[in-house]
Amino acid sequence: MNAPVIAETTVPFYQPQGDECELFDAAWRQQLPVLIKGPTGCGKTRFVAHMAARLGLPLFTVSCHDDLAAADLVGRHLIADGETLWCDGPLTRAVRAGGICYLDEVVEARKDTTVVLHPLTDDRRILPVERTGEVLQAPPGFMLVVSYNPGYQHVLKTLKPSTRQRFVAMSFGFPAPQLETGVLMMEAGIGEALARQLVTLAGQLRRLGGYDLDESVSTRLLVYAAKLMQAGMRPALACRTALAEPLSDDADTVAALLAVIGTQFAD
Repeated sequence: MNAPVIAETTVPFYQPQGDECELFDAAWRQQLPVLIKGPTGCGKTRFVAHMAARLGLPLFTVSCHDDLAAADLVGRHLIADGETLWCDGPLTRAVRAGGICYLDEVVEARKDTTVVLHPLTDDRRILPVERTGEVLQAPPGFMLVVSYNPGYQHVLKTLKPSTRQRFVAMSFGFPAPQLETGVLMMEAGIGEALARQLVTLAGQLRRLGGYDLDESVSTRLLVYAAKLMQAGMRPALACRTALAEPLSDDADTVAALLAVIGTQFAD
Protein backbone atom coordinates (compact mmCIF):
# COMPACT_ATOMS: atom_id res chain seq x y z
CA MET A 1 0.00 0.00 0.00
CA ASN A 2 1.25 3.43 -0.89
CA ALA A 3 0.12 6.22 1.41
CA PRO A 4 -0.99 9.47 -0.24
CA VAL A 5 1.51 12.30 -0.15
CA ILE A 6 0.20 15.08 2.09
CA ALA A 7 1.53 18.46 3.12
CA GLU A 8 3.82 18.37 6.17
CA THR A 9 1.95 21.30 7.72
CA THR A 10 -1.12 19.08 8.16
CA VAL A 11 0.75 16.58 10.35
CA PRO A 12 0.33 17.17 14.12
CA PHE A 13 3.66 17.62 15.89
CA TYR A 14 5.02 14.48 17.51
CA GLN A 15 8.56 13.91 18.78
CA PRO A 16 9.56 10.26 18.18
CA GLN A 17 11.23 8.52 21.11
CA GLY A 18 12.50 5.55 19.13
CA ASP A 19 11.33 3.49 16.19
CA GLU A 20 7.60 3.69 16.98
CA CYS A 21 6.76 5.54 13.74
CA GLU A 22 8.43 2.87 11.62
CA LEU A 23 6.73 0.10 13.62
CA PHE A 24 3.32 1.69 13.19
CA ASP A 25 3.88 2.17 9.46
CA ALA A 26 4.94 -1.47 9.05
CA ALA A 27 1.90 -2.68 11.02
CA TRP A 28 -0.43 -0.63 8.81
CA ARG A 29 1.14 -1.94 5.63
CA GLN A 30 0.78 -5.50 6.88
CA GLN A 31 -2.82 -4.89 8.04
CA LEU A 32 -2.03 -5.63 11.70
CA PRO A 33 -3.95 -4.14 14.66
CA VAL A 34 -1.89 -2.20 17.21
CA LEU A 35 -2.07 -1.97 21.01
CA ILE A 36 -0.34 1.00 22.66
CA LYS A 37 0.44 0.87 26.39
CA GLY A 38 1.64 3.83 28.42
CA PRO A 39 0.92 6.33 31.20
CA THR A 40 -1.57 9.15 30.89
CA GLY A 41 -0.28 12.16 28.97
CA CYS A 42 2.79 10.49 27.45
CA GLY A 43 1.71 11.14 23.85
CA LYS A 44 -0.28 8.05 22.80
CA THR A 45 -3.19 9.97 21.29
CA ARG A 46 -0.95 12.56 19.64
CA PHE A 47 1.13 9.75 18.15
CA VAL A 48 -1.91 8.11 16.56
CA ALA A 49 -3.10 11.46 15.16
CA HIS A 50 0.40 12.11 13.81
CA MET A 51 0.57 8.73 12.09
CA ALA A 52 -2.94 9.01 10.64
CA ALA A 53 -1.99 12.33 9.08
CA ARG A 54 1.33 10.98 7.81
CA LEU A 55 -0.44 8.07 6.16
CA GLY A 56 -3.21 10.27 4.78
CA LEU A 57 -5.95 8.29 6.56
CA PRO A 58 -9.14 9.51 8.23
CA LEU A 59 -9.03 9.06 12.00
CA PHE A 60 -12.03 8.03 14.12
CA THR A 61 -11.21 8.41 17.82
CA VAL A 62 -13.35 6.97 20.62
CA SER A 63 -12.71 7.85 24.27
CA CYS A 64 -13.86 4.69 26.02
CA HIS A 65 -15.85 4.77 29.27
CA ASP A 66 -17.84 2.47 31.55
CA ASP A 67 -21.08 2.87 29.61
CA LEU A 68 -19.58 2.36 26.14
CA ALA A 69 -21.31 -0.65 24.56
CA ALA A 70 -20.82 -2.53 21.32
CA ALA A 71 -23.77 -0.66 19.76
CA ASP A 72 -21.98 2.65 20.41
CA LEU A 73 -19.14 1.42 18.21
CA VAL A 74 -21.09 -0.43 15.51
CA GLY A 75 -24.23 1.70 15.27
CA ARG A 76 -27.94 1.65 16.06
CA HIS A 77 -31.34 2.45 14.67
CA LEU A 78 -32.61 5.94 15.52
CA ILE A 79 -36.04 7.49 15.11
CA ALA A 80 -36.12 10.80 13.22
CA ASP A 81 -39.14 12.53 11.67
CA GLY A 82 -41.24 9.45 12.24
CA GLU A 83 -38.80 7.19 10.43
CA THR A 84 -36.41 4.59 11.73
CA LEU A 85 -32.94 5.22 10.35
CA TRP A 86 -29.72 3.30 10.76
CA CYS A 87 -26.78 5.36 12.07
CA ASP A 88 -23.25 3.95 11.75
CA GLY A 89 -21.03 4.05 14.82
CA PRO A 90 -17.40 5.22 14.64
CA LEU A 91 -16.02 1.71 14.16
CA THR A 92 -18.34 1.06 11.22
CA ARG A 93 -17.56 4.46 9.71
CA ALA A 94 -13.84 3.74 9.98
CA VAL A 95 -14.25 0.38 8.23
CA ARG A 96 -16.33 1.89 5.43
CA ALA A 97 -13.86 4.76 4.98
CA GLY A 98 -10.74 2.61 5.18
CA GLY A 99 -9.35 4.73 7.99
CA ILE A 100 -7.96 4.29 11.50
CA CYS A 101 -10.29 3.55 14.40
CA TYR A 102 -8.58 4.49 17.67
CA LEU A 103 -10.11 3.28 20.93
CA ASP A 104 -8.48 5.26 23.74
CA GLU A 105 -8.44 3.52 27.16
CA VAL A 106 -10.17 0.50 25.68
CA VAL A 107 -10.28 -1.40 28.99
CA GLU A 108 -12.72 1.17 30.35
CA ALA A 109 -15.39 0.01 27.88
CA ARG A 110 -17.90 -2.73 28.60
CA LYS A 111 -16.74 -6.27 27.98
CA ASP A 112 -19.03 -6.82 25.01
CA THR A 113 -17.09 -4.27 22.99
CA THR A 114 -14.00 -6.47 22.71
CA VAL A 115 -16.06 -9.29 21.20
CA VAL A 116 -17.04 -6.95 18.36
CA LEU A 117 -13.36 -6.25 17.68
CA HIS A 118 -12.26 -9.87 17.33
CA PRO A 119 -13.31 -10.46 13.69
CA LEU A 120 -11.41 -7.31 12.70
CA THR A 121 -8.20 -8.41 14.41
CA ASP A 122 -7.53 -11.66 12.61
CA ASP A 123 -7.13 -12.64 8.97
CA ARG A 124 -10.88 -12.27 8.31
CA ARG A 125 -10.86 -8.48 8.84
CA ILE A 126 -14.63 -8.33 8.84
CA LEU A 127 -17.22 -6.42 10.84
CA PRO A 128 -20.58 -8.21 11.16
CA VAL A 129 -23.37 -5.66 11.63
CA GLU A 130 -26.04 -7.91 13.08
CA ARG A 131 -28.86 -5.36 13.15
CA THR A 132 -28.63 -4.65 9.42
CA GLY A 133 -27.47 -8.09 8.31
CA GLU A 134 -24.32 -6.64 6.73
CA VAL A 135 -20.87 -8.17 6.89
CA LEU A 136 -18.35 -5.45 6.06
CA GLN A 137 -14.97 -6.42 4.68
CA ALA A 138 -12.31 -4.01 5.91
CA PRO A 139 -10.43 -2.43 3.00
CA PRO A 140 -6.61 -2.48 2.92
CA GLY A 141 -6.30 0.97 4.50
CA PHE A 142 -8.34 0.18 7.61
CA MET A 143 -6.45 -0.14 10.88
CA LEU A 144 -7.61 -0.79 14.44
CA VAL A 145 -5.59 0.85 17.22
CA VAL A 146 -6.34 0.58 20.95
CA SER A 147 -4.58 2.01 23.99
CA TYR A 148 -4.66 1.87 27.75
CA ASN A 149 -2.63 2.76 30.82
CA PRO A 150 -1.47 -0.51 32.45
CA GLY A 151 -0.09 1.24 35.53
CA TYR A 152 -3.45 2.70 36.51
CA GLN A 153 -5.95 -0.03 35.67
CA HIS A 154 -7.63 -2.14 38.34
CA VAL A 155 -7.02 -5.87 38.17
CA LEU A 156 -10.58 -6.31 36.90
CA LYS A 157 -10.03 -3.75 34.14
CA THR A 158 -7.61 -5.32 31.76
CA LEU A 159 -7.67 -7.04 28.39
CA LYS A 160 -8.12 -10.80 28.33
CA PRO A 161 -5.10 -12.71 26.98
CA SER A 162 -7.25 -13.91 24.08
CA THR A 163 -7.79 -10.26 23.10
CA ARG A 164 -4.26 -9.00 23.81
CA GLN A 165 -2.75 -11.66 21.56
CA ARG A 166 -4.67 -10.32 18.59
CA PHE A 167 -2.53 -7.15 18.56
CA VAL A 168 1.06 -6.16 18.05
CA ALA A 169 1.96 -3.99 21.04
CA MET A 170 4.07 -0.93 21.76
CA SER A 171 5.03 0.41 25.19
CA PHE A 172 5.28 4.17 25.60
CA GLY A 173 6.90 6.10 28.41
CA PHE A 174 7.73 9.72 29.09
CA PRO A 175 10.37 11.15 26.73
CA ALA A 176 14.02 11.33 27.69
CA PRO A 177 14.95 14.74 29.19
CA GLN A 178 16.49 16.11 25.99
CA LEU A 179 13.46 15.09 23.91
CA GLU A 180 10.98 16.37 26.49
CA THR A 181 12.80 19.70 26.56
CA GLY A 182 12.36 19.97 22.81
CA VAL A 183 8.67 19.11 23.09
CA LEU A 184 8.08 21.94 25.59
CA MET A 185 9.94 24.41 23.42
CA MET A 186 7.93 23.39 20.35
CA GLU A 187 4.52 23.11 22.00
CA ALA A 188 4.63 26.16 24.27
CA GLY A 189 7.19 28.41 22.60
CA ILE A 190 9.31 28.80 25.74
CA GLY A 191 13.10 29.11 25.82
CA GLU A 192 15.47 26.22 26.35
CA ALA A 193 16.55 27.22 29.86
CA LEU A 194 12.98 27.34 31.16
CA ALA A 195 12.10 24.11 29.38
CA ARG A 196 15.07 22.39 31.03
CA GLN A 197 13.96 23.63 34.44
CA LEU A 198 10.51 22.17 33.91
CA VAL A 199 11.91 18.84 32.75
CA THR A 200 14.22 18.69 35.78
CA LEU A 201 11.21 19.38 38.00
CA ALA A 202 9.27 16.63 36.23
CA GLY A 203 12.05 14.16 37.02
CA GLN A 204 11.87 15.09 40.70
CA LEU A 205 8.08 14.75 40.80
CA ARG A 206 8.08 11.45 38.93
CA ARG A 207 10.30 9.92 41.57
CA LEU A 208 7.37 10.41 43.96
CA GLY A 209 5.16 8.15 41.84
CA GLY A 210 3.96 5.06 43.68
CA TYR A 211 4.12 6.72 47.08
CA ASP A 212 1.37 9.31 47.46
CA LEU A 213 0.40 9.62 43.78
CA ASP A 214 -1.61 7.27 41.59
CA GLU A 215 -0.01 8.87 38.55
CA SER A 216 2.91 11.22 38.12
CA VAL A 217 3.29 14.42 36.16
CA SER A 218 2.76 13.88 32.45
CA THR A 219 4.32 15.60 29.47
CA ARG A 220 0.86 17.02 28.77
CA LEU A 221 0.78 18.74 32.17
CA LEU A 222 4.29 20.09 31.61
CA VAL A 223 3.10 21.64 28.36
CA TYR A 224 0.18 23.23 30.24
CA ALA A 225 2.55 24.72 32.80
CA ALA A 226 4.85 25.99 30.05
CA LYS A 227 1.94 27.61 28.21
CA LEU A 228 0.80 29.38 31.38
CA MET A 229 4.33 30.72 31.87
CA GLN A 230 4.45 31.83 28.25
CA ALA A 231 1.20 33.72 28.89
CA GLY A 232 2.90 35.66 31.70
CA MET A 233 1.93 33.65 34.79
CA ARG A 234 4.53 33.38 37.55
CA PRO A 235 6.38 30.03 37.21
CA ALA A 236 5.56 28.87 40.74
CA LEU A 237 1.86 29.64 40.28
CA ALA A 238 1.82 28.02 36.85
CA CYS A 239 3.34 24.86 38.31
CA ARG A 240 0.88 24.79 41.17
CA THR A 241 -2.06 25.20 38.77
CA ALA A 242 -0.87 22.78 36.10
CA LEU A 243 1.18 20.24 38.08
CA ALA A 244 0.42 20.05 41.80
CA GLU A 245 -3.35 20.60 41.94
CA PRO A 246 -4.29 18.21 39.08
CA LEU A 247 -2.23 15.39 40.61
CA SER A 248 -3.91 15.21 44.01
CA ASP A 249 -6.81 16.43 46.13
CA ASP A 250 -5.02 15.61 49.39
CA ALA A 251 -3.77 18.79 51.07
CA ASP A 252 -0.65 17.16 52.50
CA THR A 253 0.28 15.64 49.15
CA VAL A 254 -0.22 18.95 47.36
CA ALA A 255 1.95 20.66 49.99
CA ALA A 256 4.68 18.07 49.39
CA LEU A 257 4.48 18.65 45.64
CA LEU A 258 4.71 22.41 46.16
CA ALA A 259 7.81 21.91 48.29
CA VAL A 260 9.45 20.07 45.39
CA ILE A 261 8.28 22.74 42.95
CA GLY A 262 9.87 25.36 45.21
CA THR A 263 13.30 23.83 44.64
CA GLN A 264 13.08 24.89 40.98
CA PHE A 265 10.71 27.87 41.04
CA ALA A 266 10.63 30.07 44.12
CA ASP A 267 7.31 31.87 44.66
